[in-house]
Amino acid sequence: MTDAASPSALLVTGAGSGIGAAAALAAARDGWFVHVTDTDGDAMAATLDAVHALGGSGAGHVLDVTDAAAVGRAFAAVRQGPGPLRGLFTAAGIDRGGPAHELEAAQWRRVLEVNTTGTFLVVQQALAEMMRGGGGSIVLCGSPAAQVGFAAGGATAYGASKGAISSMTRTLAVDYARYGIRVNAVVPGPTETPLMWAGVPAEEVDRMREQVAREVPLGRMARPEEIAASVLWLLSDGSSYTTGSLIGCDGGVLAKSSISV
Repeated sequence: MTDAASPSALLVTGAGSGIGAAAALAAARDGWFVHVTDTDGDAMAATLDAVHALGGSGAGHVLDVTDAAAVGRAFAAVRQGPGPLRGLFTAAGIDRGGPAHELEAAQWRRVLEVNTTGTFLVVQQALAEMMRGGGGSIVLCGSPAAQVGFAAGGATAYGASKGAISSMTRTLAVDYARYGIRVNAVVPGPTETPLMWAGVPAEEVDRMREQVAREVPLGRMARPEEIAASVLWLLSDGSSYTTGSLIGCDGGVLAKSSISV
């Protein structure tokens, strides 16, 4: 994908853990110069250290995606780094669950602020960079929650935020195709990440893991590296005619009916 003498640059949000970290490491192996960003400076630094341990190249930036000024500064740093920005993966996201009739307005706003507005602010800067640089590939992070309700319930805010991501993927793909910019979303199923167990009591995680695995047609949860492989394909020239797509990597979750007879 990249020239070792002048690597293309990729920025990954939420790269301190989970799918974002796995994508950053996969990209480093693939020759990208990876801009690792996260709100957690220690987690960001750990991922960047892992990038360097692989022999990859990159830089780290502490970044709150909801802060437009901070996003602008991060992209200013990208411009000072090696290679043009050719890739973006927006893995930053949160979940604040609960029944809709009990969900506080502040929690609703925070989920949409991070997952939707934060994604937009980063994409906005990336689009401007890629328009100047001759194109690129943007991969957003969707969710099955954008299309179906989770049996466990309590995902109204999260589902709404990811529904917006699905719509954003399609509209941006159409608007920016003329500039050589492709926009797609990966739609991960249940994946072993910190976000997966957010709000689940520690003593319940093992039981929940077994229950979730039984409900996935493939019979198991995904590893972050499996989702990252789909992200890297969408970033690569191998997907050069793919834009505006929601690429499921969900173990068959969205294909499954809950009716068993």
